Amino acid sequence: MKLVFDVKDKPKLGQLIVFAIQQLLAIMAATLVVPVIINGNASLEGADAMSTAAALFGAGVGTLVYVLFTKAKSPVFLGSSFAFIGSMTAAFAGAASVAVGYLGLIIGAFFAGLVYVVIAIVVKFVGVDWLNRLMPAVVIGPTVAIIGLSLAGNAVGDLQKSNATGENSVIAVLCGVVTLIVTMICSTYGKKTAKLIPFIIGILSGYAVAAIFTAIGYAADIDALKISDFSPLTALVADGLRLDTFFTLPKFTFVTALGGFKQIDGSYIGTVAAAYVPVAFVVFAEHIADHKNISSIIEKDLLSDPGLSRTLLGDGVGSMAGALFGGCPNTTYGESVACVAITGNASVATIIAAAVGAIIISFLAPFVAFVNSIPSCVMGGVCMALYGFIAVSGLKMIQKVDLNQNRNLFVVSAILIAGIGGLTLTFGKVTITSIACALILGIIVNNVLSKEKTEE
Repeated sequence: MKLVFDVKDKPKLGQLIVFAIQQLLAIMAATLVVPVIINGNASLEGADAMSTAAALFGAGVGTLVYVLFTKAKSPVFLGSSFAFIGSMTAAFAGAASVAVGYLGLIIGAFFAGLVYVVIAIVVKFVGVDWLNRLMPAVVIGPTVAIIGLSLAGNAVGDLQKSNATGENSVIAVLCGVVTLIVTMICSTYGKKTAKLIPFIIGILSGYAVAAIFTAIGYAADIDALKISDFSPLTALVADGLRLDTFFTLPKFTFVTALGGFKQIDGSYIGTVAAAYVPVAFVVFAEHIADHKNISSIIEKDLLSDPGLSRTLLGDGVGSMAGALFGGCPNTTYGESVACVAITGNASVATIIAAAVGAIIISFLAPFVAFVNSIPSCVMGGVCMALYGFIAVSGLKMIQKVDLNQNRNLFVVSAILIAGIGGLTLTFGKVTITSIACALILGIIVNNVLSKEKTEE
């Protein structure tokens, strides 16, 4: 595709701020929901609960670390990883106290990051040619498509949900579809700035429509029209917009973890290692797929320059830094990649601005409250475009693959069905995700059928 801003381009300051906000809106919902899920799984409430603001801060720090290691050549944002939710829950489940649980989050992230560091060192000496042979386009293309397709259920589920009632609603679908259509119109027919910020315009349009329906619903006492839940904003107003409530210090993970050093023991560290290390190997497969995808979009092979060793170090060390502050290991976000693809803005300066913005915003209670008040159906409409673009990006990778050959046809078929069908494997507390299972199966099938003769 034709990029409006290339990797090294630097938009003007005003544009840069707007583009950064758009990147944040694309990744923020997923980044903030991970600590919320952990709070529910581990029954953490009140002062013990993980901080969503700290997770956002950690994502910003992790992204800056990633940009540093990749020499500012890879335009992708790092956010809270869903793959480690089971590992994070296990860290709290085996902890003697909440403080030990928080310390376990940091130790686990360091174990996971160490896996990436070891693989990076191996790749540095061995190179990446073996990886290209192991994962050619016929394998990696449908795997990238699965990353988008596996999230389709989440997008559609959010599209139907009313935040006010918690139930599925036709009006919610309407608000989500308005968001989707406005986003697509801006991206397709928009002029200059509108074409570059379709998600901001789409989200604001959907937010306004949902607010109108909600106001009518409360005025007429019709539950079916109530979509938005403004409690995050009203709670902020109820507390009073004083300086000490406008600027809030996130509850950083390492602060709570300091109290856990006296209670920690070797068996707990072993439990955390067993929960995190295998998952890190699984996420490595998704790391490859994401970077193959963004490479195809910017038409530069990131696995060669800056190199897989650097992207791995950026991801691994970024996860360590992110967990130190927010508790959540980070990973490259498909939503960020899709945002680059749709807007044609591959400027790493935008990613840096978004990372700095995430750090600043984590201290601003009103902005976090506003994001939390965006209806799920509105984000569902946006995500239909984002996840769809991820899927299409993967399919584009196999455009030049000859699917008339049985070998290629079976490889693609096996990956798509395993991924869409949700094939997962669980060994104890470790779950191999559907994406990783699909990729592994594709590699096996491709190698088993590698001796097929090409027909003239």
